[in-house]
Amino acid sequence: METSNLKKAGLKVTLPRMKILEILENSETRHLTAEAIYRELLDSGEEIGLATVYRVLTQFEAAGLVCRLHLEGNQAVFELERGGHHDHIVCNQCGRVEEFFDETIERRQREVAQHHGFSIKDHALVLYGDCTDSACPHRPA
Repeated sequence: METSNLKKAGLKVTLPRMKILEILENSETRHLTAEAIYRELLDSGEEIGLATVYRVLTQFEAAGLVCRLHLEGNQAVFELERGGHHDHIVCNQCGRVEEFFDETIERRQREVAQHHGFSIKDHALVLYGDCTDSACPHRPA
């Protein structure tokens, strides 16, 4: 994403916005908490407060640049809006979040909604499980 995307979203180009956008774009992890973004800023020597990180992420969400995903335990993670629907699976052990899309699940959700007299306008599916890799590199030491 470039500065032009910030401008298109109606946001002024500021250092905190650019730095946070850069972290979201370049992170190996697509789903980041505000605290993880804040830690990356601190590690790179930036003096941007946690309150500013939350404020910028809320502005990005309102402008459609990021999506907020609420996980169990009231934890929120943020990901860049890249278009296209997908769902998530979260490891209970290490917290890793993986994205997936499955047309069978999508079709079945539409069928269930129709059976109950609904037309789905939006949904978020988050599955929780345990990764099966005993040597999971994401698991805390």
